[in-house]
Amino acid sequence: MSGAALGLEIVFVFFLALFLLHRYGDFKKQHRLVIVGTLLAWYLCFLIVFILPLDVSTTIYNRCKHAAANSSPPENSNITGLYATATPAPRHMRTAGPDESAAKQDRQRRQKHPPHPCFKPWSYIPDGIMPIFWRVVYWTSQFLTWILLPFMQSYARSGGFSITGKIKTALIENAIYYGTYLLIFGAFLIYVAVNPHLHLEWNQLQTIGIAAANTWGLFLLVLLLGYGLVEIPRSYWNGAKRGYLLMKTYFKAAKLMTEKADAEETLEDVMEEVRKVSESIKYNHPLRKCVDTILKKCPTEYQEKMGRNMDDYEDFDEKHNTYPSEKSLVKLHKQVIYSVQRHRRTQVQWQILLEQAFYLEDVAKNETSATHQFVHTFQSPEPENRFVQYFYSPAVEWYWECLLRPWFYRILAVVLSVFSVIVVWSECTFFSTTPVLSLFAVFIQLAEKTYNYIYIEIACFLSIFFLSICVYSTVFRIRVFNYYYLASHHQTDAYSLLFSGMLFCRLTPPLCLNFLGLTHMDSSISHQNTQPTAYTSIMGSMKVLSFIADGFYIYYPMLVVILCIATYFSLGTRCLNLLGFQQFMGDNDMTSDLVDEGKELIRREKRKRQRQEEGENRRREWKERYGHNREDSTRNRNVHVDPKESNFSEMSTTRSSKYTRANNRTERDRIELLQDVEPLDFNAEAFTDDPLESESGRYQPGGRYLSMSRSRIFDDV
Repeated sequence: MSGAALGLEIVFVFFLALFLLHRYGDFKKQHRLVIVGTLLAWYLCFLIVFILPLDVSTTIYNRCKHAAANSSPPENSNITGLYATATPAPRHMRTAGPDESAAKQDRQRRQKHPPHPCFKPWSYIPDGIMPIFWRVVYWTSQFLTWILLPFMQSYARSGGFSITGKIKTALIENAIYYGTYLLIFGAFLIYVAVNPHLHLEWNQLQTIGIAAANTWGLFLLVLLLGYGLVEIPRSYWNGAKRGYLLMKTYFKAAKLMTEKADAEETLEDVMEEVRKVSESIKYNHPLRKCVDTILKKCPTEYQEKMGRNMDDYEDFDEKHNTYPSEKSLVKLHKQVIYSVQRHRRTQVQWQILLEQAFYLEDVAKNETSATHQFVHTFQSPEPENRFVQYFYSPAVEWYWECLLRPWFYRILAVVLSVFSVIVVWSECTFFSTTPVLSLFAVFIQLAEKTYNYIYIEIACFLSIFFLSICVYSTVFRIRVFNYYYLASHHQTDAYSLLFSGMLFCRLTPPLCLNFLGLTHMDSSISHQNTQPTAYTSIMGSMKVLSFIADGFYIYYPMLVVILCIATYFSLGTRCLNLLGFQQFMGDNDMTSDLVDEGKELIRREKRKRQRQEEGENRRREWKERYGHNREDSTRNRNVHVDPKESNFSEMSTTRSSKYTRANNRTERDRIELLQDVEPLDFNAEAFTDDPLESESGRYQPGGRYLSMSRSRIFDDV
């Protein structure tokens, strides 16, 4: 099994990163370099989290072998490292003499301290593999986060039309990122150069660079960790409250509708600018290629409208007309990319939020059901899996959604709260080695005495996995206006994907170092002359920067207590509310107004969908009823006619052919109209003034493009 566990985890983590990236990114529309860069960043960070427990168990086994080799005499020491204490020679092989007293002492020592077998762990990784593995993973992730990903991020957001222009823009924008890193690195370098007790060497320079990167990451790590330790248990506790979830969904609906309307307004304004530019720059203008590039990024309906109203046979007059510059086209190109992505994202999120609201309202209605059968207001149009439908029947769904799920969320919230308390206590006491106060260190040391590697790996994995969830979930939830936003269902843009990869690569190394400090597996924390883990060995000796190793790394994580208290009392949410950024708070008038507004929006969308379903049902009924009559009449017309009546039929046909055709045509028109009949909707778009309405958009005489999504906002006005 040597190396098998490492190989399995490498494959598993790859598919995990690929699954998450598929959920948030779009493989079909986004550039392949963006997908590969983000996937590599996520993959390397997840590898560190999943493989670090294997490094811990392997290090404990190596320590056991080292202790056995040092404590055993050369002539009878256990060469294979099976025992941690000396094993005496058999009685028939002993010789009388001075060695008898030594054997007696050895026997007494073994009675006081019985030997513990150094069993090789099932996931043992051979020597020499882990140091090379960590160097490749760590330095690749650092290269991605500090050099490649920032460059790709600016390159993907740039509005340039050539590779050279995009590279130039990316280099200028990334000068700030490179400057901050060089500033921290330069400060540490000056400190080492001024200190007379330290001499600059390559290993020390490498350690300074690692310390600078970890210091930058630790600043952000404590902020995100303090938020996640409180918010994750609280979110599950509130998830058991159906009324709370429904009110929060209404609140989100009101905010999302505002954002959706703003995105539609922005898109229409940008499309108006594109239309003007497209009409002014003709086919033989030197900048026409740039305009065509911009048009390719526009939605399909706008491309068709612009192409239909454009006269390509008109030449441009360079003397009498003023044309936009290439710089202005670059800016317009960037605005088109941003506005189209934002508009598409809000449209998809609105549909997802509607489904959530409808489902929560169904749960609230079914809680008082006497039949214990879950009934949906709207049936899913997609065919459900029969296997899932057989086991997840309406009765099972009712018991899970209305009875078991709230209690499951409450129990899970309590368990996560206990984990959060353990993390906060350990963060404040992990520097104490005598006595050992960190609960993570206590658990690992108890398992180390019995060499229970399975327990060690499970305990390490659960601990670091919980810390990672607290940090990574905050990265997925955080939103910096509209520039950084991880949206599910393939709605995350390239800029946000690359930015998330940068954050993961900067947060994961200090997170793992902090975990090793909590478990006292880091020798700089435990102050013991023991074999370090392979992960800490590549970090170098932090004693080069004593004020970082003995000061900042130990005392700065204590601030997590203050951040947890601030998150518990929602101080950040209250501050954002005061600044004008509406946040969900149950005891706020603004929150109540937005909840009522969202409730009304959901009610309108629900009535609209109900009318659509009723119209489809009536249309289906008319097709089933009159469709058969039309088929019967067609068959009757093709029946063989009796020869005796042939002459009469020919005469009657000749006399009344025009009346029969007119009546048949009238009858067919009447049947077709009845088949396509729909219920009258005085609030629908059918009564708008514009006869050219379509789902894609419409064009007004003034040259203004208006999408139909905008008219849907005011359906019931």
